[in-house]
Amino acid sequence: MKTKEEIVSSLKQFDVGNRFSHVSVFPKASVLIPLFVRKGELCTLMTQRSEQLRTSAGEVCFPGGKCDPGDTDEVATALREAQEEIGLPPDHVQVVCRLFPIISKWVCLSPLFPQSGLIVTPVIGFIDEAFRATPNPAEVSAVFTVALDFFTSTKDHHAADDATETAGQLHFFYFEDPDTGRCYHILGLTAMFAITVAALALRKKPEFEIDFDIKKPLSFFEQLLIRRMNKL
Repeated sequence: MKTKEEIVSSLKQFDVGNRFSHVSVFPKASVLIPLFVRKGELCTLMTQRSEQLRTSAGEVCFPGGKCDPGDTDEVATALREAQEEIGLPPDHVQVVCRLFPIISKWVCLSPLFPQSGLIVTPVIGFIDEAFRATPNPAEVSAVFTVALDFFTSTKDHHAADDATETAGQLHFFYFEDPDTGRCYHILGLTAMFAITVAALALRKKPEFEIDFDIKKPLSFFEQLLIRRMNKL
């Protein structure tokens, strides 16, 4: 595996900064993708949302949520949400970059509000391997570790074509946590972010088909954003 410094250097090449901050068709949200090295493997923390939540109950995701008026940018949103959800202090995160935002799934709420979605920006940061999450039970039912290489393997991966023709391949993973024996389904936007970070950080093309070039991924994600905006 590459050193932490090499991984940071690789990821910074894909930092979009404020490039997409002006896009405002939907409310903004951010997720933090916390990276750390454990036993020689590059890993990330993931969460399972509480079953008591009104939306996306029980789904696997990265720590994150909607932008608050007091948030200065996407990074501030991601850090605030990670602290609220899993007790991760913002000053314990080495922020590396912001990657390409994606418009989340949208649904019809009512004739007055025909579509609802979020522009979600993934923020990549390194944390200490010794960090132990203290999940907020109102929002998070579980926190678990996944080696990023898992998201490049076909072993527990499935894919399907997007029926809306706006997202290319839809990816699904079945993960069994070796520490607890619990099983998790990782899919949708979370799976897409995980695959992207794994491919870019490890400089490794997944064993399954993906829609973007790992050397020049920006053009695909720009076109994905445009296609979804054109569906409005």
